[in-house]
Amino acid sequence: MEAEQLKRLEAKEADHIAAILDEFNTKHADLLIFDSFRTDNQWHELWLAIFGILDDQQLSHLHTQCLNTVRILTRDEFSLQTNYIEQEVNTLLRLARIEASSLKLPATPDELKQQERERKREQEQKQEEERQPSPGQSEVIAEALKCLCNLVYQNADCRRQCLRQHCLDAILKRVASSMRHPCALEYYDMKLLFLLTALEPSARSRLQIDLNGLTYMTKWLDDKLGEEVAAGEEQLNIICELLKVMFNVTSAPDKSPNEYEIQSLHLTGVLRELLLRFGQMATDKERAVITHAINLLTNISGSCLTELTLRCSNAENALEDRDKDKDKDKDKDGDADADKGAQAKPKPCCSQCFEKRNVRSLAVLLGYLRQTLAQQEAEASSSHELLSPVLTVLVKCARSDRVMRHYLRQEILPPLRDVSQRPEIGQELRNHLCRFLTLPAMILRDLSAELLFVLCKEDVGRMIKYTGYGNAAGLFAKRGILDCRRVEGADSYSSDSEDSDTEEYKRQQQGINPVLGCVEPRGQRNPLDGMSEEQKEYEALQLVNLIEQLRQGGIVKPALIDKDGRPQPLEHILQLQEELPQQQLDQKRKT
Repeated sequence: MEAEQLKRLEAKEADHIAAILDEFNTKHADLLIFDSFRTDNQWHELWLAIFGILDDQQLSHLHTQCLNTVRILTRDEFSLQTNYIEQEVNTLLRLARIEASSLKLPATPDELKQQERERKREQEQKQEEERQPSPGQSEVIAEALKCLCNLVYQNADCRRQCLRQHCLDAILKRVASSMRHPCALEYYDMKLLFLLTALEPSARSRLQIDLNGLTYMTKWLDDKLGEEVAAGEEQLNIICELLKVMFNVTSAPDKSPNEYEIQSLHLTGVLRELLLRFGQMATDKERAVITHAINLLTNISGSCLTELTLRCSNAENALEDRDKDKDKDKDKDGDADADKGAQAKPKPCCSQCFEKRNVRSLAVLLGYLRQTLAQQEAEASSSHELLSPVLTVLVKCARSDRVMRHYLRQEILPPLRDVSQRPEIGQELRNHLCRFLTLPAMILRDLSAELLFVLCKEDVGRMIKYTGYGNAAGLFAKRGILDCRRVEGADSYSSDSEDSDTEEYKRQQQGINPVLGCVEPRGQRNPLDGMSEEQKEYEALQLVNLIEQLRQGGIVKPALIDKDGRPQPLEHILQLQEELPQQQLDQKRKT
């Protein structure tokens, strides 16, 4: 900026300010490097000149342009760190209408409504209209919030100043108010709240405990979902930011367990409605909403996740109607067509009814998992950022409720029919999860193993049946069950059998290799056929020597299974031969 233009800004020459700022904002709209502004202290002088205009109410018609300039200047982290800007931050808080307020935030949304009704009775209509921002004022508020978002992200002192000025209280009060605000204002309110709660742990505690923020935000989300108008992209952006704030707040709950569980139950019910509404994931933005909802569900205890399913109200009526129809068929011997006409049609139950429960929200989670797996396979990516949250939620669901476990087992581990291929080969959910069992990425590997093991009711034999011993060996070693012993706590699962084998599986069962988890191809020649005993002994010794070389090089570690069911490294490979008779004896006892 030229020196003459800067002087005109400092002198507040109203006739020239608009043109100067328009030129500056257009020219530097994408500016990220401010080295040229640091010479001759130009950044600081321009900063002070702009805020001089913002402090002048007679130039309020220029405030939007000024805030655009401030937003550009707040990208310079170095200048923000080296200049004292506390007064300017207070100005932005005032323009954003989130400065400290004397009004105490009510404890619950119901108290807030009562307080608003009393205030409306006390205040005149004129005062109420003045409190409601006009479109021009809303634009100024939104631009000020953008500037504060940059400052909070760039500068720790600004974050602490915002907290001292109780901006959390003001934002939450605006969220909880029944007054309608433009989408841009709501979006940047949530964006600022997200940055504060993400970067300042004290903000999370205050929002959750002192301000009871989770209750207000849950109510606001419920109201958003209850709107009859279809949610546009702007509303979806707001919901995404709101879910991110709620994730931050619930990541480390500080409330008492009982109080937090009550809030979580209500929140889970609202998230269920969100999953049902946007579960089709017709657009990228709807998919983003589901992603953030799943992230939030990872912070909710398993005992509250039962709210994801509802009891089907029509299930019992439908069963009763079917029973009545059967009785009619037995009693009547008349014409079949007449019977059909006389029969009453049973009331249809919901489309996603399973064991008298509506499991559509679980179907949405599985649909999201399938889409994410397909996307990562197309991109040849093994990143766990999108997969680990949904797997975590599925593990919690399977552990917390019998019906949810039954449904997930039906979808992920259906009865086996074709066992000609290895469990990790294919495109079904079971195949994907079996492939994850041998990944070097520990998070995906452990979550996949945990999910499959829980769906198998922590039964080692059933786990081997669906995954093969080779794929599950890592899980068995970690849990100390390499010798296929029974897992402690497995008795806590329901005793009803849900592992009926198909006729196809029974016909091939005898030929299944339990290590591979499939039937070995027929016609393979045994490499030992045609060898003499001396040749076999020679090849065995060669194998021992090769394994010993690998052990000495640190490539492999031969091990035995100790009494705890965990692998114990060997000092020499010949120890395997010493332990062989005892292992054979133990195996005979088990069989």
